[in-house]
Amino acid sequence: MTRKTVVSLAAALSLGNSFCFVTAPVYGQQAPVSQQTLSIIPQPVQLTPQSGSFAITPSTKIYVDPKNEELRNIGLSLSQEIKRATGVQPQVVQAAPSKQSTGGIYLTLAQPAQDLGPEGYKLTVQPAQVVLAASKPQGLFFGTQTIRQLLPAQPSTAAVSIPAVEVMDKPRYDWRGMHLDVSRHFFSTEFVKKYIDFLAMHKMNTFHWHLTDDQGWRIEIKKYPKLTSVGGWRDGTLIGHYTDQPHKFDNIRYGGFYTQEQIKEVVKYAQDRYITVVPEIEMPGHAVAALTAYPELSCTGGPFKVEGLWGVFDDIFCAGNEQTFTFLQDVLTEVMPLFPSKIVHIGGDEAPKTRWHECPKCQARMKAENLKDEHELQSYFVQRMEKFVNSKGKTIMGWDEILEGGLAPNAAVMSWRGMEGGTAAAKQKHNVVMTPGSHVYFDHAQGEASLEPLSIGGYLPLETVYSFEPTPKELTAEEQKYILGAQANLWTEYIPTEQQVEYMVLPRMSALSEVLWTPASQKNWPSFKERMQKQYQRYEALGANYAKSAFNVRQQLAIDTTQRAAVVTMQTDATGPQIYYTLDGAAPTASAQTYTKPFAVSNSAVIKAGSFENGKLVGKVTTKEVTTHKAFAMPTKLATEPNKSYKGQGGLTLVDGIKGSTNHTDGQWLGFQSSDLVATLDLKKETEISSIKSTFLQHSGSKILLPTNVEIAVSKDGKKYKTVYSAPVAAMAEQPKPAISEVKADLKKTKARFVKVTAKNAQPQAAEKGSKDAGIWLFADEIVVQ
Repeated sequence: MTRKTVVSLAAALSLGNSFCFVTAPVYGQQAPVSQQTLSIIPQPVQLTPQSGSFAITPSTKIYVDPKNEELRNIGLSLSQEIKRATGVQPQVVQAAPSKQSTGGIYLTLAQPAQDLGPEGYKLTVQPAQVVLAASKPQGLFFGTQTIRQLLPAQPSTAAVSIPAVEVMDKPRYDWRGMHLDVSRHFFSTEFVKKYIDFLAMHKMNTFHWHLTDDQGWRIEIKKYPKLTSVGGWRDGTLIGHYTDQPHKFDNIRYGGFYTQEQIKEVVKYAQDRYITVVPEIEMPGHAVAALTAYPELSCTGGPFKVEGLWGVFDDIFCAGNEQTFTFLQDVLTEVMPLFPSKIVHIGGDEAPKTRWHECPKCQARMKAENLKDEHELQSYFVQRMEKFVNSKGKTIMGWDEILEGGLAPNAAVMSWRGMEGGTAAAKQKHNVVMTPGSHVYFDHAQGEASLEPLSIGGYLPLETVYSFEPTPKELTAEEQKYILGAQANLWTEYIPTEQQVEYMVLPRMSALSEVLWTPASQKNWPSFKERMQKQYQRYEALGANYAKSAFNVRQQLAIDTTQRAAVVTMQTDATGPQIYYTLDGAAPTASAQTYTKPFAVSNSAVIKAGSFENGKLVGKVTTKEVTTHKAFAMPTKLATEPNKSYKGQGGLTLVDGIKGSTNHTDGQWLGFQSSDLVATLDLKKETEISSIKSTFLQHSGSKILLPTNVEIAVSKDGKKYKTVYSAPVAAMAEQPKPAISEVKADLKKTKARFVKVTAKNAQPQAAEKGSKDAGIWLFADEIVVQ
């Protein structure tokens, strides 16, 4: 048996006289734990595995600095976490340990030798003791989250030890946030606290609370009681998706609000976890709930009703009415004292100018203030509110639309319509929080739409979140300092339950936490997937309803035009499961074909794939269908380019053998706005043709209509064409959901090398019928030649 002396940690941590650590014998040395076996998310800046481990026993105590109630509370929180994981609850001792003390966990305020900032910490776990040091209490709290992740992921009744490590850690960004919309759907204070707990375990520090919108006003304002008694309730909620036509409602009264006492309770709960709650009171748009309660604040005088429909509405606060500003100042006068946050979010997004343009009061305001247009009127509105908020010692933040018409002098910008708005604001020396829909809108589906709950649309898998880089490269080093950080947004139009909130944010919150905490150079996707294996166990231990979409197999089909085959690649966003697949449409099992590398499919096939652990399916089975035919993978030219948002793989999309779904954003549809489809297929040689089938999408709610006519012409030389089919296309009966229609032309035995398909957009016909809607869409998919 060997003996080793533990060197005092005091000098290494520059702790002064806070604690006197002693030397103690350590027995039974072990090799350092492998970094691969540790699962800390977000990944620390510096983590060094050491030898041995620290045993948690009934005699283990947590020591905190004397006479510091804040540290005592952190110690109590850690004690509860240890009890949850081990069944042992260490006593929290608010006193310096004696010189002979060993076996303790020490939480102390001290400046480590390396400056780690207010949220950084140094953690040293040795067999004799655990020492967590930070310059500020919040650093200690975030350090306890790391200790928490060194404990067993699932509760254990066996003897538990914490692996010996040394961690030096601090966050990359100051703003590490999550947003929650409680206006479209309302959630209890108990669930909001649970949501905050999720933020805390991910070392996030900002909770953006979206409290008002067209569909409900959720915060008590004592001077204006009708905001909650009237504006907090709606008479029904949309059934299905917004694009389903005609709209249907459940006619069930729905609503709720938080009293000011409940707001204080949540804010205190967040403060105890070192999370700042940023309130959002929307203005000048998204105001229908408020206008229903107080219609005199509108341009028209109403009446209004609290919306049960999602979307953007023309009725907004009247900028020409002095009473509007009195009202909003009164509201903020009650709101701001409830939130210690220095930031007040005032929205500012999606404010149509229709009512302002028609309103005599707004036009008079523009004339009096010498404003050239309604965008400058919005800037006037925002700047006026900013002066009021600044007078109370706080700063406004708004969505990137507040850039339009001129940015208020001290305003911070939250960039959601891509990164451009935030980049422009940073160049103007304004603070910025990045929250682009492309990477952090957690209301988007995280797997194939057909396998996910109804959502607003979009596709945001775990890997895309992890790939997010909040700081634009085009900014100079000085300009980059204005990027405070980033957050994810959860808009809840299609998220009615607390369980579904959890499903939408977990595990994507884990990916975002690493984006915001860990240095960009240290991010590692394979490592993150490996560490997520234990994180999923932690979710289960908490009873969280996390999404298993990361275990779904993503099938990617690339068309090899030389070999005329579909090359199939399969992957998941998880590490561990084995992928099995079939080609005949049968459900895969653990005895099906094992996926090891990409493979080619040259004949029609229905590919089904699933990931399996211990012989059991994890996640859901995904399906891809390949239909080969005479034009499959043949050269195809387009006379008119499709819209850049719906261009797929160009002409190849029409002959790739892959059918589009009813989701026009799935990448398998070519979208033409106000223009026709003219596609010419080259069969490479003169070929006998008996039928040609073309595929189109109809969804009137999205202004996607079937073509009015389809014409097919053939040629042997590509110069002289003969029309072999031309017929009008009958529109399908009006239906709420998207539907696919096939136009089939049966031909007498025809020989040709070239096939030209022309489909006429319905735009001219719509105009003839008096439609004011511009931009009718034509969506086309596979052209099958038999």
